[in-house]
Amino acid sequence: MTPKLDRPGPKRRHNPAIPAHIDQARLPAGVYFDARGRGRWYVQYRDEAGRLRRNNIADAQATLSELHRIVEQRNGIDRESLRFLASQFHQSAQFKELAARSQQDYEYCRQVLIDMPTKLGKPLGDLATRQFKPALVQRIVDKIAAEGTPAKANHLLRYLRRLFRWGINRGYCDSNPAQGVESAKERRQRRLPESETIKALTDFARERGRRTRGEKGACAPYLCIVMELAYICRLRGIEVVTLTDANCTVEGVLTNRRKGSRDSVIRWYPRLRAAWNAAVERRELIWKNRGKPVPMHPEERPLIVAADGDELRKSSLDTAWQRLIKMAIEEGIIAKEDRFGLHDLKRRGITDTKGTRHEKQEASGHRSPAMMDVYDLSIPLVQWPGEE
Repeated sequence: MTPKLDRPGPKRRHNPAIPAHIDQARLPAGVYFDARGRGRWYVQYRDEAGRLRRNNIADAQATLSELHRIVEQRNGIDRESLRFLASQFHQSAQFKELAARSQQDYEYCRQVLIDMPTKLGKPLGDLATRQFKPALVQRIVDKIAAEGTPAKANHLLRYLRRLFRWGINRGYCDSNPAQGVESAKERRQRRLPESETIKALTDFARERGRRTRGEKGACAPYLCIVMELAYICRLRGIEVVTLTDANCTVEGVLTNRRKGSRDSVIRWYPRLRAAWNAAVERRELIWKNRGKPVPMHPEERPLIVAADGDELRKSSLDTAWQRLIKMAIEEGIIAKEDRFGLHDLKRRGITDTKGTRHEKQEASGHRSPAMMDVYDLSIPLVQWPGEE
């Protein structure tokens, strides 16, 4: 059986045994180091009987570029493909000089693009760069924007422009097909879903999540949990899927907000406790059935896991969410005009928070009062002027 590398998993922990000339943050996914003896690099795979096997691929003197080349050869990567161009860019000095947040954004964009399905029956990453034309890039942008995520479409477009420009300057490709492509129109949508709509969709997600995977009408069982946590804790989707056991404190759930927002602890109450426990029970059942070892450190135990027990990727959550919304509209659970995104649950949660404007800002984590104009859509009840 041809060995297959595992899909990218959580961020690696630093391994002091790995040779000092290797940048551990840039190691290919699924490649590990055995320090015994003179040291060997190896990969793992499962044979036809499902048993975990190991293949040594290089000695301790191998360079990072050699390890990437070996992985590319094992995976049959075409050196003219988008996948190869992206891998070279992400190993370059220009990429390493970017801000940490830009690197994270580009890593996300790369994964979305190379995994994107095509009508040819293979992912977009396997297409040769010479096959990319402005019309193809425009279709990609339009398709993603039509899913209700124009900002995501524009992120991918900017990434492709940067990627192909880098490739042209270094001889990997001859043209930049993303240049001149129209950006998606980003509407300043401040959708505030009704509480009844949220409840109907949550109940629908819970019921469909109980169906067997692959069964008609089934959806990802973690969606109803993610919805509850996004609303109660006023979190973005990425902030929900990156929660770990380390975020569980005696007082409540410690948030892990992005974009400079302040963290806070959401006090435990029955609804929050039920959502958290449901996530833990689901995770433990998956790990038990798959025989996965339980990580020792709480920050290494993700709260929301995929069906294989690994940390859930944001791109997988986005795909599952769009499938749920489409199914709910088709079956009349919610109206088409009531469609909303995961991020809108945060807005609803902030709007529903009781208290003054300042207290709502404390709950949302926003440092700027101006952001409350975006997230707090409640209408204040005020007194009349003069005497009664």
